[in-house]
Amino acid sequence: MRHFDLIVIGTGLAGLTAARTAVETGAKVLIVGRGMGALTLFGNTIDVLGEILPGTEMAEGITPWIAAHPQHPYARTGREGIESALADFRVLFPPPYSFAAEGPGNSLLPTGAGTMRPTYLIPATMRAGAAMTPAGTLIVDFRGFKDFQGETVSLHLKCRGVNLSLPRYGLEGLTALALARLMDEAYFRERLGEAILRQMAGERFIGLPAVLGLRDPAAVLNTLESITGARVFEIPMLPPSIPGTRIFHRFREELIAKGATFLMGHPVSGAKVKDGRCEGITVQNPPLATEYRADHYILATGRFLGGGLWAEMDRIVEPLFDLPVSQPGSRGAWFGERFFDPEAHPIHRAGIVTDDDLHPVDETGRVILENVRAAGSILANHQAIEEKSREGIDIATGFLAAKRALAS
Repeated sequence: MRHFDLIVIGTGLAGLTAARTAVETGAKVLIVGRGMGALTLFGNTIDVLGEILPGTEMAEGITPWIAAHPQHPYARTGREGIESALADFRVLFPPPYSFAAEGPGNSLLPTGAGTMRPTYLIPATMRAGAAMTPAGTLIVDFRGFKDFQGETVSLHLKCRGVNLSLPRYGLEGLTALALARLMDEAYFRERLGEAILRQMAGERFIGLPAVLGLRDPAAVLNTLESITGARVFEIPMLPPSIPGTRIFHRFREELIAKGATFLMGHPVSGAKVKDGRCEGITVQNPPLATEYRADHYILATGRFLGGGLWAEMDRIVEPLFDLPVSQPGSRGAWFGERFFDPEAHPIHRAGIVTDDDLHPVDETGRVILENVRAAGSILANHQAIEEKSREGIDIATGFLAAKRALAS
């Protein structure tokens, strides 16, 4: 049986942030997850709070917002905690593939649906999208590539669009991952840049699906910009997310280099709890079941998609520790009357309630497990999709959970 200082359950952005925060202090850390987490499905930029209007300082907007939402996860971390966590995240991504804000707060970026959405920290390969103008932008799609609808994007953004075919490479039917790997080859991206140049009509911005390489996206960006003479930017698309996969691999690379242990592909099947503490977890790898122990645990298993919450016929449950879940009183109250109601469906606020140290608590505020903390989207009292705060919550609470666990 192996013993760790900290076991992180979940390999999404919250869990990876918590693990990295811990290993930076020299802690012995185990990260357990069934797969690569939601980052590789939906990760692109770092949303902190989409309700803050572009041009408004993030600090100016988030301080009163936290005061008005005292039960939100951000109320646990505070503005300073959010800023510290984001600064630590940015250290992991130095130039040339860095994350930065374009201005004092949120910027508007084009989406794969042809709309504009607010976000805060933007990777280098997407940053030019914040400055694009409809008349000066060319949207590039690849013939036969099904994960990006360039015609729809260009129509809605009122830009000119082209559909490229590079038959020598058999692009028709390629997946996003296969295209990204081709982009990592200098010869391919040079031929692509030349093909785009032949289609240009004086555009100053070039938008492409977000497949500009896995290993060195900054080099792909530099090559395309050098050949075309325009600013190039990626546009998010359907899962899997190549930008999110880059984030995951960078975290994993750093964690392994710092001595963390990854255990992926097998779920945590049980937890041993005694006298208000977790004494160990069991990981199932049929026909074997292995127990792992730690001084502290961080639960960062996400919501329904990640398996952190389960919906039964009449209630929502947390399956590992059987923690109480804040939720509407009945199944009939989980959803609003209209699917596209301006207010988020009540089920989106379901989750684990914690104290200020992110310990799970019951309805009276009593700490249930003193060496377990919850982080990320499994927390209650937020509407991350509607708020456009998902990555901010993950990073800020993952950072805080690890800090508080190791301080204790």
